[in-house]
Amino acid sequence: MLSGKPTRREFLQGTGILIVSFSLPISFRAAVTQGATAPKTVALDEVDAYLAVDTTGLVTLYSGKVELGTGVSTGLRQIVAEELDVPLAGIALVEGDTSLTPAQGKTWGSLTIQNGGIQIRQAAATARQALLQEAAKNLGVPAGDLVVEEGVARPQSGQKRVSYGELIGGKNFSLKLDKQAPVKDPANYKIVGKPVLREDIPPKITGQFTYVQDFKLPGMLYGRVIRPPAIGATLQSVDETSVSGIPGVIKVVRQINFLAVVAESEWGAIKAAQKLKASWSTWEGLPEQSKLWDYVRATKINKDDVTSNVGDAEKALAQAAKTVSATYSFAIHSHASMGPSCAVADFKDGKLTCWSASQAPHDLRLQLAAMLSMKDSDVRVIYVEGSGCYGRNAHEDAAADAALLAREVGRPVRVQWMREEEHGWDPKGPPTLMDLQAGLDASGQVISWYSQLYVPEGGGGNVKLLAAEAAGLPFDKGMFPGNIINNSAIPYAFPNVKTVAHRLAETPFRPSWIRAPGRMQNTFCNEAFLDELAVAANADPFEFRLRYLGNDARGTELLKRLMRLAQWQGRANKPASGDVASGRGVAYVKYELARTYVGAVADVEVNRKSGNILVKHFAIVQDCGQIINPDGVRNQIEGNVIQTVSRTLKEEVTFDRSRVTSVDWASYPILAFPEVPEIDIDLIDRPTEKPWGVGEPASAVVPSAIANAVFDAVGARLRSVPFTAAKVQAALQGT
Repeated sequence: MLSGKPTRREFLQGTGILIVSFSLPISFRAAVTQGATAPKTVALDEVDAYLAVDTTGLVTLYSGKVELGTGVSTGLRQIVAEELDVPLAGIALVEGDTSLTPAQGKTWGSLTIQNGGIQIRQAAATARQALLQEAAKNLGVPAGDLVVEEGVARPQSGQKRVSYGELIGGKNFSLKLDKQAPVKDPANYKIVGKPVLREDIPPKITGQFTYVQDFKLPGMLYGRVIRPPAIGATLQSVDETSVSGIPGVIKVVRQINFLAVVAESEWGAIKAAQKLKASWSTWEGLPEQSKLWDYVRATKINKDDVTSNVGDAEKALAQAAKTVSATYSFAIHSHASMGPSCAVADFKDGKLTCWSASQAPHDLRLQLAAMLSMKDSDVRVIYVEGSGCYGRNAHEDAAADAALLAREVGRPVRVQWMREEEHGWDPKGPPTLMDLQAGLDASGQVISWYSQLYVPEGGGGNVKLLAAEAAGLPFDKGMFPGNIINNSAIPYAFPNVKTVAHRLAETPFRPSWIRAPGRMQNTFCNEAFLDELAVAANADPFEFRLRYLGNDARGTELLKRLMRLAQWQGRANKPASGDVASGRGVAYVKYELARTYVGAVADVEVNRKSGNILVKHFAIVQDCGQIINPDGVRNQIEGNVIQTVSRTLKEEVTFDRSRVTSVDWASYPILAFPEVPEIDIDLIDRPTEKPWGVGEPASAVVPSAIANAVFDAVGARLRSVPFTAAKVQAALQGT
């Protein structure tokens, strides 16, 4: 009997595992000396990177993609349970641990199920094929005669059976992912496609859930970083004696422009950060907010990305019988996470362990290693879900703060940002500006579309870490606001189209990913302008879109279903009278022109006197291909709508020449519960198609649907997000 086998808990803690392997043809055998241990593989092409089975049959799924509150932890478990024919309750999940999980890429772009889930499905299919071959040998029957129920294989007739736990419990698969391993026929699905309630919701509602903000280590200290009064200010002097009377202060840490305090208690760290006397230089490098769009236009263009070019848009525009032009803009946004960012770091024996809510733990590991000039292998990042964490907010920065302080004091350090830090120093969604022109012929047909988008130059790297920059340590120096030119091209088959993205050399704040980065802003501009063209052509907005969708059958089906769901009766011939007017608006997106389709109809009320907009109702139809968990998809659509209504009506970063001034909920308001609209959803499930992402796409249609509904209500065009009362009143005066 093999000895020295660690417990499952020891295994999950990364202390090592017994390596026992089998290969094709399947035969279980000891691969190394009994009792030997080795690190768990995280290789992307190894089944063992994704799956393990213990002697009880419990399957552990190792996912490099993480749960950001989107429900993917349930969806990924459904995929594995389906492919392996085990109960959903028999799937445990380890996520975002750089020592235990494969590097499947950032949890972004609605790609967790679409990409990460497909990798995991193939790993499970490979494992199932191997297990069936071994079960066939064990039971003495052909593999094709076996059925599997709840992790137990048996012949279609007969009493003999063998469980996964008996076949491989506690051992390794030692198999490469087989891309040809057959996956289950969707016709036989029992778990995928069925609504499953998320297990994380009840403890979150009752306050029992452990967020990273609740995470603690024995002997942990507490850190606070002192931010300068201006973004580009430099530290001139520090009076450490100013905090000498505060109990529990361990150390004042200064490294160039990085200044922090470490204390025995959270309150001690807060008081020390408030009392520490420091002198900073002045800095006024931000543009005037009132002249933001002049600043954007005047910024140097590093390059032009032509995102589509059909025919000769400029020539056709010059020959058009009627031309329409407009400029649309989308304000700078904060992530405004409900729970300020937090991390815990421990530097011991030359190795760093960091617990973080980063959406990219494997990337954060590399950033921390570079910042501290350590080997990648000496840094481990372990994901712990954050209270309000999405996009690239400030969790990585909190991790860098904690790591730097832990190295300085030699004990675990927890750093939680304050509210003014979260709003003031998180990276921002950059400002977006788009000029649009279109030409129509004498019969009202669109013959030309020409748009010019102004956004920062970017790429696929990592946002720079504040601590690294302030302390003069290595960091990523490029601007990485995400792939924000997607959906600048349009899904409509006009004969002449040109869409250009002017990539700017700079932008006011650190740019970063915020839900549907670029896709939301660009879809807002395009779909609201398309509504202007429908009015110019005297056409119904649904009919107008359907006319130009070309051969896109899925888009056509979606819009027709949306008309039925919304009980569309056509646009009103003229705006309603009275102080409060109601209107309806439609918007449509094919996300990145390559995947998830979404259509929306918004119902709004506009108060002419106050300028306030109330979004009463949203009807949403979505086609994301194969649906893994309908309940989870509905959760995501509802979340997309609610958050984006808030972003559309209320949210905007304000600033002076030195710093962000919208640093609390009063100066950066968000949607209140009484303002949440009712939402009706129709899901188009295509079980035989690939699954597409749902975390972002529905948000892309919300701003334009609201803008179009406001025009329907009062005849005023809103072309600049957010749609504040002042902007509504100004637009009404211009009608």
